[in-house]
Amino acid sequence: MNKFMALYMAPAAAVKKFMSMPPEEMKAATAEWDAWDDEHAASIIDSGAPLNKTKRVDAGGVSDTKNEITGYMIVQAESHDDAAKLFIDHPGMKFEGGRIEVIEFTPMPGK
Repeated sequence: MNKFMALYMAPAAAVKKFMSMPPEEMKAATAEWDAWDDEHAASIIDSGAPLNKTKRVDAGGVSDTKNEITGYMIVQAESHDDAAKLFIDHPGMKFEGGRIEVIEFTPMPGK
């Protein structure tokens, strides 16, 4: 099995809308994510976490920056296509502009 990182992506406005949902709607949305996790438990290596503020570090130093990455998960699958197909019905796709990018880990030579 190969490892893959799934990055949950959504525009800031969609995240803000999600975070301002009434408690009963938030509970229902969270239940959908939990059900998806339960259904795909055999493929999940690390269930990940929501992500927040970002700092960029480059030759010029450290600065605040923004991107649309809202969370991550690490899964295992036979192929990159198989890993991507796991997320076709993921509730993260319900965010307006929501998408999931699936990135294959490349083993380091000699490790």
